[in-house]
Amino acid sequence: MFRWLDATPYAVLVIVAILLLAAPVRPMPHVVEKLIMFKNGNLTKPIDILDLLFHIFPTVLLAIKVVRDTIHP
Repeated sequence: MFRWLDATPYAVLVIVAILLLAAPVRPMPHVVEKLIMFKNGNLTKPIDILDLLFHIFPTVLLAIKVVRDTIHP
């Protein structure tokens, strides 16, 4: 199921995760903005929720890859 993730190099995942976490740089990254909205209880629109998921998805994939490689070296 995760063969494609096992075959993906760490460098690719790290670069994509950093770029999407930081995008857009100005005025504030979307992830930070959406997390603030979540903290304040304002994250209610489906488009905002999907935007947050889109921006954190590569980071989640990177975390899954690290866990898989730690468990099954």
